Amino acid sequence: MPETPEPPKRPRTGTDLRRGALGTADISFFVVSAAAPLTVMAGVAPVAILLGGVGAPAGYLLAGLTLAIFAVGFTTMSRHVRSGGAFYAYIARGLGKRVGIGAALLALIGYNGMEIGVYGLLGTTTADTGHALAGLDIPWLPVSLAGLLLIWYGGFRSIDFGAKLLGILLVAETGILVLLAGGVLIDGGAHGLSAGSFAPGAVLVPGTAAVLAFAFAAFTGFESTVIYRREARDPDRTIPRATYIAVAFLGLFYAFIVWTVIQAFGSEEVLAVAAADPAGLFFTAITTYVGPWAADLMHVFIVTSVLASLLAFHNAINRYALSLAEEGVLPAALGRIHPRHGSPYVAGAAQTALGAVVVLGFALAGADPYQQLLLWVNTPGMIGLMALMLLAAIAVPVYFRRVRHDEGPWRTLIAPVTAAVLLAVAICLVISKVALFTMASTTVNTLLVALVPAVFLAGLALAQRLKTRRPEVYARFAEEPAGAAEPAVPAAPAAPAAPAAQGESAAPVVSP
Repeated sequence: MPETPEPPKRPRTGTDLRRGALGTADISFFVVSAAAPLTVMAGVAPVAILLGGVGAPAGYLLAGLTLAIFAVGFTTMSRHVRSGGAFYAYIARGLGKRVGIGAALLALIGYNGMEIGVYGLLGTTTADTGHALAGLDIPWLPVSLAGLLLIWYGGFRSIDFGAKLLGILLVAETGILVLLAGGVLIDGGAHGLSAGSFAPGAVLVPGTAAVLAFAFAAFTGFESTVIYRREARDPDRTIPRATYIAVAFLGLFYAFIVWTVIQAFGSEEVLAVAAADPAGLFFTAITTYVGPWAADLMHVFIVTSVLASLLAFHNAINRYALSLAEEGVLPAALGRIHPRHGSPYVAGAAQTALGAVVVLGFALAGADPYQQLLLWVNTPGMIGLMALMLLAAIAVPVYFRRVRHDEGPWRTLIAPVTAAVLLAVAICLVISKVALFTMASTTVNTLLVALVPAVFLAGLALAQRLKTRRPEVYARFAEEPAGAAEPAVPAAPAAPAAPAAQGESAAPVVSP
C-alpha cells in the first residue's frame, strides 16, 4: 500500500522564544497568578458562602479534584503533542483539524475575554483602595488604560522577567491570606475550630451546585501550563509538575482560606455577616484577628493581584496568537519575536490595542466597569475555556486509540472520560447559574452564553475556508514544526496506516 504523504512541516524561524527560561516554579507562578487567589477569595468567596453555607469550602475541593482528573490525560498528551497551541493542537490531533481550528478561535476569544474584562476590575479595585485608604475618588478609566500600558510592557519584556514579577506579586497576595488564616487559627476562631464544613450534611445541600459553579470559575487559567512548553526547561517533566502543583495548591488553598473565614465568624454567624457586607467580609476578619494595618495591606494587594492576573493572561494570549500566526491562521506579523527579549511583541501590541478598543467602547457607552465590562466580558470567556477543556478531555482517548503508545489505560481512557463527564456537568452548572455571574437580564445572559457556540461555529467555517482556499495551511495545522524534538516515548515498529480523511494527517492505527 502506498504511504500517505505527510503534510508540509512549519519551518522554525531564526528568532525564537527564550528556550529553557522557565522552571516548574516559574510556570506555576503564571498559572496561579492568572487565577488571582486574593481577588477570588475576597471578592467571590463571600458570595459562595452565602449560596452554599458552611459547606462552601468543600466545593473548591470537588472542583480541584475534577480538574486534577482532567490533568491526568491532559499532561499525558503533552508528552506526545509538542505544540505551543496547547488545547487546539490536542483537539486537532484527536478530533480533526476542523474541530481544532474551531477550538483555536474559541481559545483566542476565551482568553481575551478573561483578560480584557479584568481591566474593569482593575479600575474598580483601585478606586475602592484609594477611597478606603485615603478618601480619594479615583476614576476607573484612566486606571484601566494605565494598566493596559503596564501589562503591555510586562509582556514585551522577557518571559523570565514576567515570571520573577509574578512570583513577587503572588507571594504578596497569598501571604496576606496566610496571615489572616494564622490569626484565626491562633485565636481559635469565634467559637473554636470545627470541621463541620466538610460533613456530608453541610456539603449535600442545594446551594452546593452554585458553589461548584463559582469554584470552577476560580480555577480558570490553570491549563495554560502547556502554552509555555517552548520556554520550559525539560518540558516533559516541568509541564506536568506545574499543572499538578497549580491544581493542588489552588484547590487546597481556596478550601482552607474559605474554611478559615467561616471559623473567624462562626458557623451560625458567618451567613448574616456575609449577607450584610459581602465585600467587607475578609477585611472585617483580618481587621479583627490581625489588625487594621493588615486590612490596608489587603486593599493594596488586591490591586496587585489583579495586575498579576492580567499579566499572566496577557502572556498566555500572546503565545496562542504566536502559534496561530506560525500555523498561518493569523497574519504572519503576529508571529514576530523580539530579537532581544524573545517575546511575541507584535502579538502583545495587538492584544493591548484590542483591549484598549473594548475598554474605551464600554466607557463611551457609559457601562459600569464591574457589572458590565468585567462580568459581561469575562463570563463567555470562562464558559469558552471550560468548553475547550471538555473538548480536550474528549480528544485524549480518541487520539490514543489511533496511535501506538506505551501509556496505561488510566491515563489514556479512564481519567479523560471521567473528566469529560465531570466537566460537562460543570458547564451545565455554570450555565444554569449564569445569572449569578453576570447580574444581568435573561436576554443578556442568553446572548453571552450563545457567544460560545457561535464563536466555535465561526471557527468551523474558517476551517472550511482554509481547506478550500489555502489547503497548504489547513494541511499543516497542528502538525509538529520542522526541527521539533521527537516524542520521548520509544517509537513502535511501523504499521500500515489507515487511509486518512481528506485534509487530515494519517495516524498509525492501534491493532485490536
